[in-house]
Amino acid sequence: QRDSNSNTVHVSLVLLMERWLNLQEYQSKKLMQESGVAVQRFYVADTASEALEAAKRLNAKEIVLKAQILAGGRGKGVFDSGLKGGVHLTKDPAVVGELANKMLGFNLTTKQTPKEGVKVKTVMVAEALDITRETYFAILMDRSCNGPVMVGSPQGGMDIEEVAASTPELIFKEAIDIFEGVRDDQALRMAANLGFKGALQRQAADQIKRLYDLFLKVDATQVEVNPLGETPEGQVVCFDAKINFDDNAEFRQKSVFAMDDMTEADPTEMAAAKWDLKYIGLDGNIACFVNGAGLAMATCDIIDLHGGKPANFLDLGGGVKEKQVYEAFKLLTADPKVEAILVNIFGGIVNCAIIANGITKACRELELKVPLVVRLEGTNVHEAKRILTESGLPILAADDLDDAAKKAVAAIKK
Repeated sequence: QRDSNSNTVHVSLVLLMERWLNLQEYQSKKLMQESGVAVQRFYVADTASEALEAAKRLNAKEIVLKAQILAGGRGKGVFDSGLKGGVHLTKDPAVVGELANKMLGFNLTTKQTPKEGVKVKTVMVAEALDITRETYFAILMDRSCNGPVMVGSPQGGMDIEEVAASTPELIFKEAIDIFEGVRDDQALRMAANLGFKGALQRQAADQIKRLYDLFLKVDATQVEVNPLGETPEGQVVCFDAKINFDDNAEFRQKSVFAMDDMTEADPTEMAAAKWDLKYIGLDGNIACFVNGAGLAMATCDIIDLHGGKPANFLDLGGGVKEKQVYEAFKLLTADPKVEAILVNIFGGIVNCAIIANGITKACRELELKVPLVVRLEGTNVHEAKRILTESGLPILAADDLDDAAKKAVAAIKK
């Protein structure tokens, strides 16, 4: 029983401004089940008594109990109840009730959670199945192919990047015609490449086609199954999956996005999202207020280059209004770590004058007490600079990003 969540968030610098939809493992399994994808039989419980009843209803040879949190590393986690491990195997339904009693309502701490852990409110009670062979299968949108692509490997149950690096010949890739879908011959060929033989090849091909149906149905950008396993009884089962969704499809995927689990989300990120702002918290003391992920990363890098540390950055996006600028300043100044604010705006779609008006309003109404450095370029920049100059506020104007970073760092050191 592998311990990774159905929609684990992998954040890199390139993806810093992307907010993934957060689904618990059981929610992703439910979506797969609804599309006819073979998954383990499971129930969800909110109380120990419900977990016990679920274990009895399963009537399985072996049962796996999993704490439902978004963070990975559950198997090696520790509860503040004293219980070790957020994933347990047992053959006795009564033990499921006892374990659930030590999970539900208690905080589980793993390598990916905050120090205090995350409170477990739900557990998944599932049939434990043996796996004789593990494979890897994914469908994702590939820009180079202008559409969806199937990627598979007979080496599953491990980091696919490691497989690609050590044995690239075991990675199989096949482009899908978005209008035609996955053809039978494609599905059978991929199943064969994954190492399925005889009746299992046809069964795996059927699962591949069903996974593609799910991919389209929910407007996914990626459906990754690792492992797609083979059982001793001759079943092909999707044991664990990660599904990424296209945020642009939210308007027609309301039922999916309504499942978004925000209980473990950062409160500041949630507050920012209400105003269509993207907020990322960092560890330093200089707040960065920017438009665009690339500019944000450049701003953080140059602050670091000059001996400072970014406390966070907040991305305004394109169609910004004065109210958003005001709310952005409220968020930034609410962080007790912030000792200076650096505004770095390159106005293409963004009107610099709107930014300037928002800044002056925020400074006056919030009674800003930390140094503020502003660098503006682009659309209506001359009008913006006039607004800031005539405001009479103690704003440090910067000629360019390098100058802005130097001034922000120097302001803290005074």
